Amino acid sequence: MPWRSHFSPYWVVVSELMLQQTQVPRVMEIFPQFVRVFPSFASLARAPRAQVLRAWQGLGYNRRAVYLHQIAQRVVREHKGTVSRDLSILQTFPGIGPNTAASICAFAFNMPVVFIETNIRTVFLHYFFKNKSAVLDVDILPLVQKTLDVKNPRVWYWALMDYGTYIKRVYGNPNIRSKHHTKQPPFQGSNRQLRGRVLKLLLEYPQGITEKRLTLMCECDSKKLQNVLNQLVFEGLITRSRGKYLIA
Repeated sequence: MPWRSHFSPYWVVVSELMLQQTQVPRVMEIFPQFVRVFPSFASLARAPRAQVLRAWQGLGYNRRAVYLHQIAQRVVREHKGTVSRDLSILQTFPGIGPNTAASICAFAFNMPVVFIETNIRTVFLHYFFKNKSAVLDVDILPLVQKTLDVKNPRVWYWALMDYGTYIKRVYGNPNIRSKHHTKQPPFQGSNRQLRGRVLKLLLEYPQGITEKRLTLMCECDSKKLQNVLNQLVFEGLITRSRGKYLIA
C-alpha cells in the first residue's frame, strides 16, 4: 500500500478519505493516479471541481471527493498547507469524524491515539466478544487503548488491520455482531448507481445536460432521477443553470 511507505500527511488524508467506503484493492488502483494528478494540498485546492471528480471516478461515493477538495482548500487557506495534529481541529473538516481524525494522527504523525475502523473492530470482536451481539464501539475502545503500542502506534494499527482482514477471510465477518453494522444494499438499480451515472455523464458533457435528456440517457424513472438531481445539488456536487445541470 503506497500510503504505508510514504508518511506524507497529504497522502494519509487522501488515503483515509478514499478508504472510508471503498475496499483496499480498488483504492490501490486509483490512489497512485490521483496523487500523480494532485501531488499536494495546494494543487488539489486550486483544481476545478470537475477535474477532482474525474480523478475520483471508480471509487464511488463521490461526495468524499468534494469533502477532500474542501479539506485541501481549508488546509491551504487556514493552516498554511499543514495538517493539524489537533483532533478537535481535524474533526471540523468535512468528511472527518473522530475515528478518521485519530487515524490521520496515528498514520501521519505516529501519535498514540485510540480509534476504531472495520478491521480493528473485527479483531476485538473475534477475541473478546465471541458470544455477544449488538456490541457497541464504546465497549471496544477501552480494549484498544489497553493494547495500543504507544511507542509505535502506526505499525501496531497496520498489524491489527491486516490481521482483521485475515480473520474475515478465515473465520467470516464478526462485524455482523456489532451494533454499528449495516448491510450494504444492492448496487444494481440503486440511487447510488444512478448518482454515479449522472455524474459520469455530466463530466462527459461539461456544457451541461437538461433533465429531460438525462432521463433518456439514464433510461430511468423521471421522479427517481429528479430526487437524485436534487440530492446532488444539495450536496454541492452539481448545479443547475439555464435549464441544464452541470458539475458545480
